[in-house]
Amino acid sequence: MTNSLLNSTKLLEPNDSPRHFLSHRRHRWLVWSLLAVSPLGFLDATYLSLEHYLNRAPPCSLTNGCEIVTTSSYSLLFGIPVALLGAAYYLFIIIGLIYYLDSKKPFVIKWVSRLTAAGFIFSIYLVYLQVAVLHAICLYCMLSALSSTALFILGLMVLKSHRVFERRSA
Repeated sequence: MTNSLLNSTKLLEPNDSPRHFLSHRRHRWLVWSLLAVSPLGFLDATYLSLEHYLNRAPPCSLTNGCEIVTTSSYSLLFGIPVALLGAAYYLFIIIGLIYYLDSKKPFVIKWVSRLTAAGFIFSIYLVYLQVAVLHAICLYCMLSALSSTALFILGLMVLKSHRVFERRSA
C-alpha cells in the first residue's frame, strides 16, 4: 500500500506516516521512557514539597541527612522550596511529552529534551551542596537527582536519534 492510500483509508494519521519520528520503535521507546521516568521525579519532588509545607523532615532510613538537607538554607531559592521547583520542572516535562504525543510536533520533543539539561545541571549543583557543603545525603533528593540524570540521558538519546532521523528523511 502506498502512503497516500494508507492515509486516505485512515489507517495512519497524517503525522503517523512511516517517515514520522514516532513511527520507529526506538523513537517511541525513548519518548515513552521519558514519560515513565518523569512522574517518578514529580512524585518524589511533590512529596518533599508537601513535607516542607507541613514543617516535617522526611524520614531517612539509611542516612540521617534528610533533615539536614531539607531544612538547610539551600533548600530554598528566592524563598521557594527547591523541591517545589523540582515538582514544577517534572510537571513541565510531563505536560510537554503529552503535548508531543498528541501533536507530534518535532519542536516539542526537541524542547523537552533540551529542558532535561537544565534539570540535570541543577541536580549536579544540589548533589554538590549535599556532599561538599552540608556533608549530608538526603535519599529523596538523590532519587530526584537520579530521575533528572535518567531524563537527561534519555533526552540526549532523543536529540541524537531525531538528528539521525532527520538526516535519513531528507
